[in-house]
Amino acid sequence: MTTQSLAKPAAKEKAKAGAKTRTARDYANPYLGGILLGLVLFASFFLTGNGLGASGGMNRLVAFLQDLVAPEHVDRVPYLLEMAGGNRNPLDNWVVFAIFGTVLGGFVSGWRNGRFKFETNRGPQVPVRMRWVMAFIGGSLMGYGARFARGCTSGQALSGGAVLSVGSWAFMFAVFGGAYALAYFLRRFWN
Repeated sequence: MTTQSLAKPAAKEKAKAGAKTRTARDYANPYLGGILLGLVLFASFFLTGNGLGASGGMNRLVAFLQDLVAPEHVDRVPYLLEMAGGNRNPLDNWVVFAIFGTVLGGFVSGWRNGRFKFETNRGPQVPVRMRWVMAFIGGSLMGYGARFARGCTSGQALSGGAVLSVGSWAFMFAVFGGAYALAYFLRRFWN
């Protein structure tokens, strides 16, 4: 064996060890994050004429799947017909691309800042399975509520709030009020 052939595996092992011991950077300053989010929202309005939102994109993904399985159902329901009826492609919309960009950006940010890992954040007394069940229930309620309220928190609070929509402001007061009302009863999931 030559010295070069021994050096290559050693370099690979060192690179693997460096990747595993990557230290996580601190989170961004929340005020700076808020300013950057405001600039992204402004750029979104300026460049596309639309604000930010995610529930509409998820809705279009579900309509796409429904159109694959039961196209005749989609063609009969006015709500779905508007998105996916006939020859319309529900994925041909700016909000679908925004969702993919958000997911990709999250992965890139996590990787760059040393936080890319699979974990379940939970309180010390809560089993992992219970945390996943509660997350599923909460996510389902938020998803249903987002469609019922005609937008998710990003669409209602950021985009609607930015254009001073009374309904969006009422939505956000209700979200914060509901969160404070339930926090006492759900505190055991974090303590």
